[in-house]
Amino acid sequence: MADTFPPDLLDAQFRLHRARAEYEAFCRTLPWSVVPAKGWPGEVHPHTGVVTGGRADSPGYTDEQKVDYARRRELVRELSIEVSTHPYWATIEGPARVEARMALKHHPDAVPATAEPALTAG
Repeated sequence: MADTFPPDLLDAQFRLHRARAEYEAFCRTLPWSVVPAKGWPGEVHPHTGVVTGGRADSPGYTDEQKVDYARRRELVRELSIEVSTHPYWATIEGPARVEARMALKHHPDAVPATAEPALTAG
């Protein structure tokens, strides 16, 4: 079954993996709040004095970050739809469809070795 995936489905899954990885990496670079927000102090452990929790003030997202975030999120959404609605899935019934979906996610031709750019500038 896993050897019978159509090339366009493998390609879409590959692009989805790559786009999701880039989206998640981008999100890790963003401030913790979309809008400017005051932080709060952490709590001091009574026995060790170690401070845990708390957050610094957030400057909020820049306009550029908001646009980039929306573009990346939309790409992941579009690719998710492309993969999940591919006509191939109609050829498989019941639990075999779930097994095939999992096989596609881990298929060697659908898993990028590195996070290559999925978006072009602009």
